[in-house]
Amino acid sequence: NVTPDPRTQCGPYNKTILNSKKNRQDEFKRSAEKYFDPSNHDTLGMVVIDINGGVSAGTSTNGARNKIPGRVGDSPIPGAGAFADETGGAAETGDGDVMMRFLPSYLTVEKMRDGCTPTEAAQIAILRVRKFFPTYMGAIVAANKNGDYGAACNKQQANGMTTFSYCVASSATNNATIVTINCIDDSTPVPTCKSAPTATMPPTNSASRSHFSSIIHHLLSFLFIN
Repeated sequence: NVTPDPRTQCGPYNKTILNSKKNRQDEFKRSAEKYFDPSNHDTLGMVVIDINGGVSAGTSTNGARNKIPGRVGDSPIPGAGAFADETGGAAETGDGDVMMRFLPSYLTVEKMRDGCTPTEAAQIAILRVRKFFPTYMGAIVAANKNGDYGAACNKQQANGMTTFSYCVASSATNNATIVTINCIDDSTPVPTCKSAPTATMPPTNSASRSHFSSIIHHLLSFLFIN
């Protein structure tokens, strides 16, 4: 019920509408419109830095029904859905069948290890995928062990994805802040990683590092409704 044939090719997949199954397709469309909306359905990713400087990252799958039997998406693959080590962590959302081929979360962490800020590292990873798949939908959040954080997303004027929002929480402020960024496109130069960090978490005290968490959201309407 999808193209390309999942027995021979990787996605992303598109629905195949068959006349003999029109009633079932209409029923599915009505169900999707009733139960799926941006407020209740999407990938969830996090990057967390604990009080001792330990870094963890993880991401869920989006939970949509009618997935290809046997499909393994990007979420469980280290370096694709999420990645973390002693340098920092990153998590992605978007067209997983495309993004997983480039291990963008791993690339983001490696670029932070090379001296890039989290924003610069995420932009490099997004532009790497865009070079081969310019119309893909995707975003990455990242944080290094010092509490610097950032994100990047692929600009898609056609489907309305021009910005991306994520959430930052810290024990220093005891609340969460929504951060919205502008997505990038081919006019964005590849960062040279020589600039200062884009943002720094306020310290809890002189002996401890900040807590950090980023929650990915925003892509449901693009991935499953359209």
